[in-house]
Amino acid sequence: MEAVRPSQFKPDVASESRASHCHTLNWVGMDRIDLPLSLAIEQGAAASVTAEADCYVSLDDPNAKGIHMSRLYLALNQCADHEIVTPAVLEELLADMVASHQGLSEQAYLRLSFSLLLKRPALLSDYEGWKSYPSEVICRHRDGQMFTELKIAIPYSSTCPCSASLSRQLQAEALRERFADGSVTVDEVAQWIQSDAGSIATPHSQRSYAYLKIQLQPGDHFPFFQLVNDIEGALRTPVQTAVKREDEQEFARLNGENLMFCEDAARRIKTSLLAMTNVDDFWVKVEHQESLHAHNAVAVATRGPDSSYKNSDPF
Repeated sequence: MEAVRPSQFKPDVASESRASHCHTLNWVGMDRIDLPLSLAIEQGAAASVTAEADCYVSLDDPNAKGIHMSRLYLALNQCADHEIVTPAVLEELLADMVASHQGLSEQAYLRLSFSLLLKRPALLSDYEGWKSYPSEVICRHRDGQMFTELKIAIPYSSTCPCSASLSRQLQAEALRERFADGSVTVDEVAQWIQSDAGSIATPHSQRSYAYLKIQLQPGDHFPFFQLVNDIEGALRTPVQTAVKREDEQEFARLNGENLMFCEDAARRIKTSLLAMTNVDDFWVKVEHQESLHAHNAVAVATRGPDSSYKNSDPF
């Protein structure tokens, strides 16, 4: 009896079968694909990131059984082979995702999620250290056009103006009580303030976060580095990495100079984003994780009355 040989024909169920229920589907694809990338984060510079990629195409043919997942996966692998990934590289990737599903799909979607590590200098000393910024790049291919959105979370410190005022009041009352006789020198007052007895009250401060969504104009890089520098510069109280005592003291001074409710922080960030010429639209949420309360104080801002985010939910 002749041995049975494996068939040379490999069935393609997605191409050769018809859907049992004929409907279009908004998106079909894959989530959480690990991908090493060298991402252009400023003009002429890139950062190495380990991204998780979510990629989808629309299924516009109601009769088609499904899409070709492997084609999306292979396209992502080719993208990772680029020396530097720019907006143009991702635009080509999404166009290829649609072209590889000709007759099935007209839209494509890609989200890259990663932790962006940036080396940040101390405030005064020569120390520096790495700080992590949770980030995303989201791209949509629709009607032959590319739409790019960035997301990033930026930590900072905020000190409550009300708490600072109440602390100063207690300090003033304690100073009057301690030197009630009026016979006092400047040095005696300074010595008392520097003693443990002079620590009457401290204003409450908290680690806070700015969450940004940015719609970009076309460009040759993803301006994460500019966003971090501009927002931290506007807030003036960035979270630190390695510090010496002079850095910690400077941090305390900056917090005292930049007392902020969440509304103040949101307005500072909005002013900074409005000045960025490569930003089409934006949404920002600031969250002050209070030490006084068990809840957070939150403010949300968009570009203006014509913003595409103006009716977005506050999250």
